[in-house]
Amino acid sequence: MIEFLFLDLDDTILDFHKAERIAISKTIREFGVEPTEEVLERYHVINKWHWEQLELGKLTRPEVLVNRFDMLFRELGKTVDAPVCAKTYEKNLSIGHWFLPGAEEAVEYLSKKYRLFLASNGTAVVQKGRMTSANLYRFFEQVFVSQEIGHNKPSKAYFEGCFARIPGFDPAKAMIVGDSLSSDIQGGINAGIKTVWVNPGHMENKTGIRPDYEIEALHQLPALLEKV
Repeated sequence: MIEFLFLDLDDTILDFHKAERIAISKTIREFGVEPTEEVLERYHVINKWHWEQLELGKLTRPEVLVNRFDMLFRELGKTVDAPVCAKTYEKNLSIGHWFLPGAEEAVEYLSKKYRLFLASNGTAVVQKGRMTSANLYRFFEQVFVSQEIGHNKPSKAYFEGCFARIPGFDPAKAMIVGDSLSSDIQGGINAGIKTVWVNPGHMENKTGIRPDYEIEALHQLPALLEKV
């Protein structure tokens, strides 16, 4: 029986793609670039690559946050103060929130039946702003942001840091739920806890990472947990 439930935030509870699109559009416009579809897609590719390098331990968080903007603007033939651009983006991203369909109701329901914890690789100031805006803190016993833990998902050290902060924790009764195979699911495997992959687009899993369970959206999780 599951007692300890770790939930990812971005694209599990909140619609990060929408938030990202709005924030990056506002940011690059402030720095003199029109956010066309082509530019937004290029940023998405660059940003994804940088976060993947972080998960692999090949880049540090400060490098990710700044270098992605340096790379984007260099490709566009523009010279900008990348650290200032990064701070501007963080400020824009931390404002507002958009729930995925049924996610808020699911989190509220789960909080009444399980010990709920948030597990995020996001930047602390951004996640705190979005969590506050969405009034999500009330549902979670603790919020674990990798920047504050000192390690990133999927490292075992991140999860060990979380587990050490939970009174009476038992990994045999724990589960992590998230949309990222490389971060959430691999992290859960590394930590020895059960895993649930949130896969709304029914993407084919071409990796060697195998979740214990798969759902389309968070609102399906309560029914799954009744069977586990």
